[in-house]
Amino acid sequence: MKKILLLSTFIIALNLTSTGQSDFHSWTPTPPMGWNSWDCYGPTVVESEVKANADYMAAHLKKFGWEYIVIDIRWYVDNDKAHGYNEKDPSFVMDDYGRFLPSPVRFPSAANGQGFKQIADYIHAKGLKFGIHIMRGIPKEAVKRNTPVLGSKVKACDIFNTDHLCKWLKDMYTVDSQKEGAQEYYNSLFKLYASWGLDFVKIDDLSAPFYHQDEIEMIRKAIDRCGRKIVLSTSPGETPVENREHIQSHANMWRIVNDLWDNWKQLKEEFEVCNRWSSHVGEGHFPDCDMLPLGHIGIRAERGNDRMSGLTKDEQITMMTLFAIFRSPLMFGGNLPDNDEFTLSLITNMDVLEVNQRSTGNRQLFSQDGKIVWTATDPKTGDKYLALFNTSDQVVPNVVEAETITVRFDQLGVNGTRLITDLWSGKKLGTFKGEFAQKIKPHASGFYRISVKK
Repeated sequence: MKKILLLSTFIIALNLTSTGQSDFHSWTPTPPMGWNSWDCYGPTVVESEVKANADYMAAHLKKFGWEYIVIDIRWYVDNDKAHGYNEKDPSFVMDDYGRFLPSPVRFPSAANGQGFKQIADYIHAKGLKFGIHIMRGIPKEAVKRNTPVLGSKVKACDIFNTDHLCKWLKDMYTVDSQKEGAQEYYNSLFKLYASWGLDFVKIDDLSAPFYHQDEIEMIRKAIDRCGRKIVLSTSPGETPVENREHIQSHANMWRIVNDLWDNWKQLKEEFEVCNRWSSHVGEGHFPDCDMLPLGHIGIRAERGNDRMSGLTKDEQITMMTLFAIFRSPLMFGGNLPDNDEFTLSLITNMDVLEVNQRSTGNRQLFSQDGKIVWTATDPKTGDKYLALFNTSDQVVPNVVEAETITVRFDQLGVNGTRLITDLWSGKKLGTFKGEFAQKIKPHASGFYRISVKK
């Protein structure tokens, strides 16, 4: 009997290796870059809007590395609403096995049980990748109907419990990992998603306020068994730092903050969190600063009214600079077809994106009186990257007083004369010896490459 079990284990491991499923970290060697419907459409996005954003990405952003198109929360509700969720009388779409299906009212190509297959095919045909958001657990509606669990002899009522339920959306029960059929339920989900052609899944209510280790492990197993490389993103945050090794070994990216919106207070809070997580960034696994609330957002969002990002231009550059040097995944939140020239310039600067995608040794150098300095290394050349941030607030209203931020070369581990280039403008600032100093306005930043003078 032991020999049979060992042989079975070996065969499973061999199959996983041969299909590339065993090392999921190799699926995202660099931080994922994409678009997510949440900031602009909340739980109400429709098929035509998804396709319009895919069209724009393929035409304008794909060549810069942007590739994921992600449909966020509650795509399975016919009659959801902006500014919150319709929890009064939601019309859920579900199959006979308790698995949510996309609403054909909002996604016409999903009619007759087609799911997201046609949308995924449309996105794939453009050389892009397709993702969805789901909630942790099993639908309460499935338990109410007591639907069978595909691949098992049990039903929905046999695998749920009411431990640590989500407080802000009441659609789901916890899947009890100790119950027969629990793993089979998650297996059935990802077999369905794989049949659609899914490349990315964002799973909510996994990390905070309670870290659902058991369900994270079931999800990891289900993805590895589904036969398709589906990148796993967990949400929301902050994921407990004490669980860092566990989440690194189970997910490609995980949230380290709650929802980030377009205000300075929340952006300023990112600096401390990024510093806390900087040593845990690694190939294939990335702490996630949340979406970029840039461009045209709030169209039918969960929060706020129709608007362009409320961050000033300086603050938007600061956010992109921090996300780049921290190496956060980049998920754009605005409606891409409505981008203005400035917004487009933020997400197509190859020098900045190169830092995000391929730099190493990313860390905060120091933080003092609101002046924060980060550094990283270009692994190909040995050049240093330097980010200067002034997170101080204005002392006198309408009077902008720039402050000098000085960095000694020995703090960066370099010496001699160095050429410094502004990454945002591409302008060569000249040669410097011993130190580099710049005046930075409150809420603004500077981003530079420090290279050997040739």
